[in-house]
Amino acid sequence: MKTFAELELIAPLQRALAEENYVTPTPIQAQTVPPAIAGRDILGSAQTGTGKTAAFALPILNRLGKQNRKAVPNRPNALILAPTRELAIQIGESFATYGRHLRLRQALVYGGVGQGNQVRMLSRGAHILVATPGRLLDLMNQGHIQLDQLEVFVLDEADRMLDMGFLPDLKRIIKQLPQNRQSLFFSATLPPKITELSESLLQDPVTVNVTPETRSVDLIDQRVVFVERGAKQGYLRDLLTGEGVDRAVVFTRTKRGANTLAEQLERSGFRATAIHGNKSQGARQKALDAFRRKHVQVLVATDVAARGIDVDGVTHVVNFDIPDEPESYVHRIGRTGRAGASGMAVSFCSSSERRELRAIEQLIGQKIPLAANQPEPPPREEHPASKSYGHKAAASNRRPGPRGRSPYSGGGKPSGPRSGSGHSNGSGSGNGKPAAGSTASAGRPSRPKAKRRPKGMAPRQRAAKQD
Repeated sequence: MKTFAELELIAPLQRALAEENYVTPTPIQAQTVPPAIAGRDILGSAQTGTGKTAAFALPILNRLGKQNRKAVPNRPNALILAPTRELAIQIGESFATYGRHLRLRQALVYGGVGQGNQVRMLSRGAHILVATPGRLLDLMNQGHIQLDQLEVFVLDEADRMLDMGFLPDLKRIIKQLPQNRQSLFFSATLPPKITELSESLLQDPVTVNVTPETRSVDLIDQRVVFVERGAKQGYLRDLLTGEGVDRAVVFTRTKRGANTLAEQLERSGFRATAIHGNKSQGARQKALDAFRRKHVQVLVATDVAARGIDVDGVTHVVNFDIPDEPESYVHRIGRTGRAGASGMAVSFCSSSERRELRAIEQLIGQKIPLAANQPEPPPREEHPASKSYGHKAAASNRRPGPRGRSPYSGGGKPSGPRSGSGHSNGSGSGNGKPAAGSTASAGRPSRPKAKRRPKGMAPRQRAAKQD
């Protein structure tokens, strides 16, 4: 299939695609849409940004548009499960775009907002339901959603759902699905747990593996900067003021870290905002809209929000913190280099994150090149007995940064062990223990000794005597 015109799609769908200037399908669309229209189950593996949503939305709209039936209250005909609210909203927008000339109703169900409007939409009837697992189960348990008339089930971003701990919820939902249905299963990666889940869900599926996970990073210029934690902000500011940085997504490990970094960037004159799971739905959507419209240059995010950031034109992704899970690295940098475009991903790696970096390089099958002016770091000592963190050792580990400056020149300091650091104030032995004849805390007044209770006197007797 070379063009959408070759597909056996109903006229309203072809009209909508023409209005969107859709001419040539992407590989995932070309391999998925025909068998899906024929009613086959699908097991698809493709990176985000490849047109995956249209690959399952078009067959569903074509099927339901042909039937042209009235929606039944609380009983959807198609269910699409997504891991995050942002992704659910984006899927809903795609269905609305492609199905604008069809008389089909859809409902969005996700947490973080009140359920009143969602319940009303369901009670009026919805052919298509896009949902996140948690809110879907809540409404099912309340009797607002029945799946006995479901015809098509789509599980999108399955690997991300498992990363977020949704496997028990998924199993409960799958148990409620009717036996006679079509299932479409999509995942960026296919680890053993995902394969096991797909086998319980699909019947004789057509397997579509367009872009293996380890090759999804080919169009992205990846670089690593070896810098200690305290100097990362200085490096980030230098990077963001460089040429070609139009829109950047910066990833942190924690929600608190995202908030703090966004605030610090704002104080430094950058237009920045944070997005993570603790933000309200309204705040998250507002942040995404501002980033999409270029009102904000820098979006600081956590891994939970990564899959929901579907914005074209992201020029740079920065891993301010190296992710704990190597798969998260692929998901993060997939925010740039989308749909065949090029992009750049820069990772800030401290000495304590070297192990995570090695795991990432094993996963993607290549060594991430060093950024400009970055010498190869010395091998990290693995044996505690051989470590020495004195002033000279810390100074020798400094890396020259951009424009020839040290990564610590921005105010950061090398981080070392909390104890046994080798620092001496003249009274210590240099091993973290007080020297003989010295006090444990120089300059501190000693705590007065507690008075001993006279033998044979109970506490009450002593209190009475003191009174």
